[in-house]
Amino acid sequence: NYSANVLTKNGHFGRMPDIVFRPREPGVAVLHSVEPAVRAVIARGLVDADNIGHCGHSQGGYEAFYLATHSKLFKTAVAGAGISDMISFAGQMHWNSIPEFAHWETGQFRMEVPPWEDMAAMLRNSPLSRAHDMQAKSILIEVGGDDGTVDKGQGAQFWNYARRAGKDAVMLL
Repeated sequence: NYSANVLTKNGHFGRMPDIVFRPREPGVAVLHSVEPAVRAVIARGLVDADNIGHCGHSQGGYEAFYLATHSKLFKTAVAGAGISDMISFAGQMHWNSIPEFAHWETGQFRMEVPPWEDMAAMLRNSPLSRAHDMQAKSILIEVGGDDGTVDKGQGAQFWNYARRAGKDAVMLL
């Protein structure tokens, strides 16, 4: 359960920092917003710096994948229904409603353009491109077999890449 009440009730410290998003930099923006917030909590002595985790679902699942592959602060991550590959996800469908491009360019990712117009941004913000260099010691990937928005293949691809690279990754379907 990702409930802040449940987490704190069980002795965990929870932090939900504001993220200052920038166009074409969804992952980079997360990294630049979350790391300083976590460092501030560490500096105040409120958490054990060696046992920090991150969990998120959907867009937060993407953020969990990104932080696990780009930050050294997190021991573990939980990525629920997260996007791991920016390039393939851009061309997918929300089977419940719309083609992804409509959401991709103007919605949460703020990519503004199709992948072929800024491939460097796609790779720079794609967790899958760094799965082999995952910084977190472990990751739990949760995917839904009938998810109409984020295809289970996003989690499965990351799991396969991470496992091939010798990383500790577990996937739940």
